[in-house]
Amino acid sequence: MISDRSNGLFGIYVHWPFCAAKCPYCDFNSHVRHDPIDERGFVAAYVRELNHFAALTKGKTVQSIFFGGGTPSLMDPVSVETILDCIALLWPAHPELEVTLEANPTSVEAERFKAYRHAGINRVSLGVQSLRPEPLARLGRMHSVAEAKLAVGIAQSVFERSSFDLIYARPHQTLNEWRDELNEALNMAVGHLSLYQLTIEQGTRYFDLRAAGKLPMPDADLSADFYLLTQELTAAAGLQAYEISNHARIGEESRHNLLYWHYGEYLGVGPGAHGRLLVDGVRYATAMEKNPENWAALVNKNGSGLITNDKLTWEEESDEYLLMGLRLRQGISLERYHQLSGRHLSPGQIKELTDIDFVEILSNGNLRVTDKGWPVLDAVVADLAM
Repeated sequence: MISDRSNGLFGIYVHWPFCAAKCPYCDFNSHVRHDPIDERGFVAAYVRELNHFAALTKGKTVQSIFFGGGTPSLMDPVSVETILDCIALLWPAHPELEVTLEANPTSVEAERFKAYRHAGINRVSLGVQSLRPEPLARLGRMHSVAEAKLAVGIAQSVFERSSFDLIYARPHQTLNEWRDELNEALNMAVGHLSLYQLTIEQGTRYFDLRAAGKLPMPDADLSADFYLLTQELTAAAGLQAYEISNHARIGEESRHNLLYWHYGEYLGVGPGAHGRLLVDGVRYATAMEKNPENWAALVNKNGSGLITNDKLTWEEESDEYLLMGLRLRQGISLERYHQLSGRHLSPGQIKELTDIDFVEILSNGNLRVTDKGWPVLDAVVADLAM
């Protein structure tokens, strides 16, 4: 039976932290190891950690599994299959289970696609990032434009569903350059595209370059123009935004990401993985040790690499629901917000934001951020959470 704090959604995120190189814009928990890693030993640790958490998540049905990173497409397909077989033994699966693997579009990794499909992957998400050679080099990517296009085609032929990512509003990029590149991508895309404005995160090489005045970024007005152009072109091509950075044809949305944005439950396993789990009616924010070797040692000692297991207050839950759910085109349920928080959003605050066309109430009663409000989403959320 679904409690008031749950919507019945449950997924598993598997974080594979290893990369061949560190991209200058990336602040994810990724690690480069110049010597070969003990992949079999790490996979055994994943299996042990999954078994540890199975006891806390009894009765849940898995709707989605997502291998993220790092670079999961550096994994041996046998390792992926071992982890998926373990999950299948521990939890019942939804009939339409989505199993996604993030991949780089190098020729070496694309050659593994059929083996990943045989292992149980039915959706792949490719980190293309650009369809132009100079930006690819600046972004630190290790594939060529030709490899990216070939990998997209292979993925579409091998997997039931696929997507690829692009980064825009890059240093030196013009609107006309992005228009040409995005139109090319839209001609390649089958059902889904993830389009992210470049953000500069502390701790990255790009952060240091910008601080030194060596990374010219678009100003706020130009960034807004990039965003509006992106919405215009994707909508015209039939890939409407269903979330602020994700575009899909109807039925091609990422089920795993929808689980996050609908504030479902998810178990995060692997170095640095985060999760949100309901146990006895209380939602916990979990996080694993980031360093891969230290994580494996903790798993071998304790059964998991857990270093954070915080009980969330009702206010924290409702704030997270606002932050996640208002990214969606369909908005949030005001009734679920009330169930999570024990209070109602301020009608006066909603009216103020409605009057300036930042939010609207849909016919089903959901509260949604408008196209005008999406570029200032963080400010809208802050106003509503007051």
